[in-house]
Amino acid sequence: MTFLGSLFDTVSLILAPAPSPSPLANQSAGSASPLWAILLVGLGGSLLGGAGVYFGARRSERSLRKSAQESLQHERTRLLNERFATAAELLGHDEAACRLAGVHALAGLADDWTERRQTCIDVLCAYLRMPYPPKPDETAFPEQHLAWQANREVRHTVIRIICNHLRVEGTLSTASWDGYDYDFTGAVFDGGDFSNTRFRGAVNFSAATFTDDVNFFDVEFTGGEVSFDRAVFSGAASFDFAKFAGGKVSFDRAVFTDSVRFGSASFAGGKVSFRSARFTNGPLSFFDAEFTSGKMSFDGAVFTNGSLSFLGAKFIGGEVSFRSTKFHGGEVTFQDAKFTGSKVTFQGAEFANSGVIFGADFIDGEVSFDRAVFSGAASFDFAKFAGGKVSFDGAVFRRGWVGFLDGRESKFLEGAVTFFLAEFTGSDVTFHQAEFVGSQVDIQRVASWTVPPIFDSGVVANPPEGLLLPPSDTTGESAGSPP
Repeated sequence: MTFLGSLFDTVSLILAPAPSPSPLANQSAGSASPLWAILLVGLGGSLLGGAGVYFGARRSERSLRKSAQESLQHERTRLLNERFATAAELLGHDEAACRLAGVHALAGLADDWTERRQTCIDVLCAYLRMPYPPKPDETAFPEQHLAWQANREVRHTVIRIICNHLRVEGTLSTASWDGYDYDFTGAVFDGGDFSNTRFRGAVNFSAATFTDDVNFFDVEFTGGEVSFDRAVFSGAASFDFAKFAGGKVSFDRAVFTDSVRFGSASFAGGKVSFRSARFTNGPLSFFDAEFTSGKMSFDGAVFTNGSLSFLGAKFIGGEVSFRSTKFHGGEVTFQDAKFTGSKVTFQGAEFANSGVIFGADFIDGEVSFDRAVFSGAASFDFAKFAGGKVSFDGAVFRRGWVGFLDGRESKFLEGAVTFFLAEFTGSDVTFHQAEFVGSQVDIQRVASWTVPPIFDSGVVANPPEGLLLPPSDTTGESAGSPP
């Protein structure tokens, strides 16, 4: 009996006319159950029975739906696994055309299979990590050249597909493969265009080799860790307008033998490290770059016969370190750079046979040249030291020329500049036309005064307020004056 049928029968029973009472019925009326109780029990039983049937049907429907979904998911997974196996097989084929098909098949699978997208990306990156022989020389057979060119086309297709999936298109706020990890450890890049890409996961270029020009123009590294440790750049690399926000970016022990540009790049928070990196011949430029709050380290780096430029760069807060950095030959410039509230250190740095220009504004914060060794040309032309503290404690002025400045304004405004235990043993150090305004420049407790610095005429006899010179009866010599 269905629920509606039971309900109809019950209602019909209620509405039917009552039979005429018989004497026998009257005699037993006192012991029988009332009619409304019987009807109520019947109605309740019908309702419960109908509800049981209804909910049973619902459970059965849910079970069937779940079973169908599981079957569809199982079938989808099986098909995706088959696609993966086919793409991987093509990627390992001897023919370049088949490998190209495998690259595109794997990229399409990554788009469709979100759950295993990282696996697909890992396989593409692994292909780039495979051994890559150099370009055959002119004596090689034509077939060898063709095979190399075909292999190169496959590799560049992998790079192009990855980068296309890391670029924001149209009204989208993120790229489709953004937020995943990319491992290019030991890969060889003979070119490649990473411009306008967005990396928000871990990116590893450790020990990678860039044998040709590579473009990272306007790339974004946000959060996560990015490593170029021990990478070798023998071609030009452009990071112009790149953005590094949070996380850690490392070029530790990297080798640069061609030009590297970070023009107008921005570094916000996080840490950027070039510890023990080697720069030879080619220029390294941070022209108009901006560093905010984070930490930047060139500790132990070596610059040989190249150039380093921070022309117009801005350092706001944070720390910049050149501890034990060696500048051998070449040119280094901080002309028009601005350090505001930053902690900048050149502790133990060596400036040998190089031209260094520190015509920057050092405002508040701390700047340290403690134990630095000057044996080349160092110019503080147009430098301004305003507030904060600048120290040359234990610095050695061995040979060459150091100017504070020669015929151009160098200003010491407020703050303190110290040369505690500095050694003036051979360099021509000049403070010619330097201005001391409300600051304290302390040169009175030096370790060596063999070749004293040069001041304007009359300054030694009547030093301006705030300029503290060593007494001649203590050192046996006095500061010099220009001829």
